[in-house]
Amino acid sequence: MTLNKKISLFLIINFIASIILSLNAQNQKIKELETKRMQLKKEIQQINSLLIDNNKITKTAYGDLENISIKINRNQDLIRITNQQINLLTNKIIKNEDQVVELNIIVEKAKDDYSKMVFNSYKSRLKESKLMFLLSSENFLQALKRTQYMNQYSVNRRNYANSISSNIKEIELINDTIIRNIGKKEDLLNQNQIEKKKLSDEKNKQSNLINGLKRKEKAYRNQIDKKQKLSKQLDVEIDRLIKEAIKESNKNTEENVFRLTPEAKALAKNFLSNKGNLPWPVERGVIIQKFGLQPHPVVRTTKIQSNGIVIATTKNASVRTVFNGTVLSVLKFKSSNLTVLIRHGDYITAYKNLSKVYVEKGQNVNALQIIGNTFDNNEDSKTTLQFSIFKNTTPLDPYLWIAK
Repeated sequence: MTLNKKISLFLIINFIASIILSLNAQNQKIKELETKRMQLKKEIQQINSLLIDNNKITKTAYGDLENISIKINRNQDLIRITNQQINLLTNKIIKNEDQVVELNIIVEKAKDDYSKMVFNSYKSRLKESKLMFLLSSENFLQALKRTQYMNQYSVNRRNYANSISSNIKEIELINDTIIRNIGKKEDLLNQNQIEKKKLSDEKNKQSNLINGLKRKEKAYRNQIDKKQKLSKQLDVEIDRLIKEAIKESNKNTEENVFRLTPEAKALAKNFLSNKGNLPWPVERGVIIQKFGLQPHPVVRTTKIQSNGIVIATTKNASVRTVFNGTVLSVLKFKSSNLTVLIRHGDYITAYKNLSKVYVEKGQNVNALQIIGNTFDNNEDSKTTLQFSIFKNTTPLDPYLWIAK
């Protein structure tokens, strides 16, 4: 085989390898987006069943407006993720079509080269004169080299034929992929139209509620401020209780972290190793408020600070521990509902907004043990649990710790 033909075959192999790598990367991204999309669809279903009561006949309330706003945000996320999938599939289809064109060019070139190779072989009567070619050798070494040359020539012809066949199969596979992706894209486009219609309906409901409640906007802002103030006071009290426990573990020294026994160190290490896989504190729920500073779902100019996450759940839901530990405190603070703090070495989990508690301070608890029930708020038609995680006194984002 000539140097040009060797280079050509090498380029073909590299081109196919690059196609495979590119397809794998695209497929992985599409799978990730599909996972996110299905998760959002599930969350919207949860919101419909846990927050939105279409059969309820009551006066419009800001609680209803909050619930619809939460659902609108999820719908917008779903449409955005679906659009990303559609764009990725579109790019993949275009790229695949380009690859088919390039492969066809390579195949035609390879066929032409192969045809010339076969013709030259026939023209030189290499096959018929093989014996004479060997017998005319001047010595044994030359005969050996001629034998190796003829064997290599046959191998090269076979490899070239195989590369042509392989490229043709690759074209067929890519064409099948294009057809499947076009079908997926059409499905996603149809689903997006349905979601956009739902989003439009929800926004109309939101607009009607806003128009009906404008006169009470000032009262609602005061209500938000009151809730935020109470939440901050509760956070301060939790911080105080944790600091007291730290002080007690340190025999009243000035250290601001827990001094751990070997058993407590092992427990904390085990808790950390389960980051991202901790069970949810309720069996069924959807996150309606994230960790940290964020705009209020309705009054976007108002910022709310959260040391944990808020999970909407079923009425009178059983609340369970997410890990083995010891009850640090059962807290009843001012106008708030019950809160349970559980210590896991130098980690603390907090379960707020409980109506009943079945554990007491100092009690050892196991993972998934029921410690109480959620408080049902009849005024805003939703039941929530506020869940927090601390490392000593530092609040952590629970979303990063619980299983997805």
